[in-house]
Amino acid sequence: MTHHSVEALLFDIGGVVVRIDFNRVFARWAEHAGCEPSLLRARFSHDPPYERHERGEIDASAYFASLRNSLGIDLDDARLRDGWNTIFVAEMPGIADLLACLAPKIPLYAFANTNRTHWTQFLKQFAPAVGQFRTVFTSHEMGLRKPEPAAFAYIVKEIGVPAERVLFFDDTLENVEGARACGLQAVHVTSDETVRDTAAALQL
Repeated sequence: MTHHSVEALLFDIGGVVVRIDFNRVFARWAEHAGCEPSLLRARFSHDPPYERHERGEIDASAYFASLRNSLGIDLDDARLRDGWNTIFVAEMPGIADLLACLAPKIPLYAFANTNRTHWTQFLKQFAPAVGQFRTVFTSHEMGLRKPEPAAFAYIVKEIGVPAERVLFFDDTLENVEGARACGLQAVHVTSDETVRDTAAALQL
């Protein structure tokens, strides 16, 4: 794919800047609950409470209450939070150096579908990973999630660059397609090399 007139780069966080793994969450919860991780994996979904939590419409306690019901486990908030925060694995290989190289050349921004609990934990573990971004837009602070058109419209307005000149990176195809539908250029991140290869193609 050829990209033209790119004036800003917009990055997803999980799966693009930092590797995440929900299986780690299920494993920790299962350890606490004395059951098989596969049972919890089968019961878990990005249901309405999950989305409301990511929009900041309900707090962690309310979301954890919904999890106790949907997962069928009787864990207190502390144990649910402990498992919830194991999702983060490590920075994506080479991403910190790449962002540091790109930042002087083109404005960098990030957009994460996340919640206050995860974001607090993320900043404890990976604050330097977002140091190159001029702004990190988070769904729980915006009240909007990817791939909602209103979310992309809000961010484009805040960046101050026409949508067609913003290049967005995300590892979820639904979000990539949503960004394109809103006029942004977008790349589906499918490997550790996707962002680097795209930057090289742009001669950045």
